[in-house]
Amino acid sequence: MLGRWILLVGLLLLSLFLALSYGSVPVLPLLQHPDPSQQQLGWTILWQLRLPRLVHVAVVGASLALSGGLLQVLLRNPLADPYILGVSGGASCAALLALSLGWQWSSGHVELAAMTGALVAMAAVLLLCRGASGWQPARLLLTGAALSSVWSALITLLLTLSADGQTRGLLFWLMGDFDEPGYPVLLPIVLVISLLLLWPQRQALNLLAQGELLATTLGVAVKQLSWLLYLTASLLVAAAVTSAGGIGFIGLITPHLMRLLGWRDHRILLPALLPAGAILLLWADTIARTAWAPQQLPIGAITALLGAPFFLLLLRRS
Repeated sequence: MLGRWILLVGLLLLSLFLALSYGSVPVLPLLQHPDPSQQQLGWTILWQLRLPRLVHVAVVGASLALSGGLLQVLLRNPLADPYILGVSGGASCAALLALSLGWQWSSGHVELAAMTGALVAMAAVLLLCRGASGWQPARLLLTGAALSSVWSALITLLLTLSADGQTRGLLFWLMGDFDEPGYPVLLPIVLVISLLLLWPQRQALNLLAQGELLATTLGVAVKQLSWLLYLTASLLVAAAVTSAGGIGFIGLITPHLMRLLGWRDHRILLPALLPAGAILLLWADTIARTAWAPQQLPIGAITALLGAPFFLLLLRRS
């Protein structure tokens, strides 16, 4: 097990190094240039532009991977991912509405609108999935899917009604956007709080993953644990979407990949999802910045192109 952790941490450090080195402007040649002004330019790009972006990418990847793993346990469904319950749709719809009204990212109003939309979507799912039979993962899943369709329709209407000059920027944000300068603030706080809440429940997650009846028989408070998983995963998704837009497949394939490598115990899987999700999104971001340089590709398109074939391969193998 120690060897796996060493390998995982080594891959994370290697991914960070490669992501720092490569992009639309390669940094290493600038740092080795004999002209001091070119060296200064290289250090400026490294410390003020690239490193904050890559920290942002890593935190978003870790958050999406953790939320995907939690939802797969909660719903007992291997196809569950961070966007299946409509939280991201609510955040995206509110953010697009704010951008269409002319609000600017620099003011912080768009982030506030996105977080408000995510919280509204969470509340809508909670209210609509309640039934006479109490908590049921199937009802939660169907409610989230139905609301996702509603949010998708509203997003389509907003894109259709937006000005021509805004459409490209809105679409780019919907596919993931890390162009905002500076380090993320809200998302790391949400991630740390989520880990502190979940860590005492790591053994209960193993039991819940094997079935609600078995978990109840062995003394797990299934209802309370289920609400904790839903709220934690939803807040992680809300903060990630607010921070970087919609990025698919990271939360879906990372838990599958880690289980395929033998990380099935949630006492080990939960912390392992963080560097694994960061590694996958760092590689996707590096490809997005270098494949068509100097033009940057939407990172969500890269994750979909890489993640969909991988997931289909997993389905075929199983």
